[in-house]
Amino acid sequence: MLSGAKMFHTYLTILIPSLVTFVSTIIFTYFMISYMKRAGITATDHNKKGNPTVAGSGGIAVALGFSVGLFTYIFGSRFPSPTDPFYIPVAKIAILFAVILSVVLISIVGFLDDINVKKEAVKTTDMMDTREGLKQWQKPVLTFIGAVPLVAINAGIKTVSIPFIGLVNFGLFYPLLILPLAIVFASNAFNLLGGFDGIATGTGLIASLGLLIYSIAFGNYTGVLISSVLFSSLLVMFAFNLYPSKIIPGDSYTYLVGAALVSDMIVGGMEGFGIIIFMPWIIEFILHARKKFKVTDLGIIQKDYTFKPPYGRKIYSWTHLIMNLKKCNEKQVSMYMWIIEALFVILGLGLKLISIKGL
Repeated sequence: MLSGAKMFHTYLTILIPSLVTFVSTIIFTYFMISYMKRAGITATDHNKKGNPTVAGSGGIAVALGFSVGLFTYIFGSRFPSPTDPFYIPVAKIAILFAVILSVVLISIVGFLDDINVKKEAVKTTDMMDTREGLKQWQKPVLTFIGAVPLVAINAGIKTVSIPFIGLVNFGLFYPLLILPLAIVFASNAFNLLGGFDGIATGTGLIASLGLLIYSIAFGNYTGVLISSVLFSSLLVMFAFNLYPSKIIPGDSYTYLVGAALVSDMIVGGMEGFGIIIFMPWIIEFILHARKKFKVTDLGIIQKDYTFKPPYGRKIYSWTHLIMNLKKCNEKQVSMYMWIIEALFVILGLGLKLISIKGL
């Protein structure tokens, strides 16, 4: 049990890196907006009149802010005062370095996807766009690189509590097979649900908040630290990506967040809860797979700026379901998706409480 003074210092090791993350992500985002426009790395906003272009690949700012935040913790924990330590290190430095490296590598893969821009529009999925991106087979192959640092340190606990099944001991299959597959799947599945201002940033923010709440209540200190830093960086990108968006997060963001969420779940001992809160993207993956991933989640914009589902009554995305149920504009589509993710977070927390009470 930590004393009052030690507990205070422990809280500082969470609050200070989170604050540094928040401020640095703001600075990096402003820089990226200016730099990406000058470099011509932009995205076409198909949901607005005139299809304006917006600075792209905002995920790089999130990757940098997230990394700076965790490096702040590492720096403080490695240089304590001998008389009155400012930081009392709790999290293992090797784990933090592995998470940082995993997130940065995945973000770089997403950036490669973002910068493949053509001078003229080409057909991507079911629409014309100047951004062609990586080929479908290249995405899982390259995102596998992001799993290597966590595999190298044998991250996670081999015995996992799976909802409705119970405890399962995966042994060596966990670090060698399940962990890399989880990283590859999560980064690519999270990438499937976007296209509307605030939809990917809002759902990612809610998922990270869910992990933060869970890690505070049931998880471990490392989970609290990573969840807090991740939440701080995503909060900034969410603010910049709200309608009308000042920057498009891009694949450098979506790949990053999927990998960061899974990394947080693994090192924070939250795999069972993580499966529940990641269900919207698991379902999105299944829906896209029905059309061999040659599908867009965007709608057909109408004169009143609401959206008509692109495939009629056929559902290949959460957004198609939302458009079929209610006439929505861009902001409303995103808001309904936020609610869906929030409900899964509440479900996950509720199931955990029920399991604790033994009901």
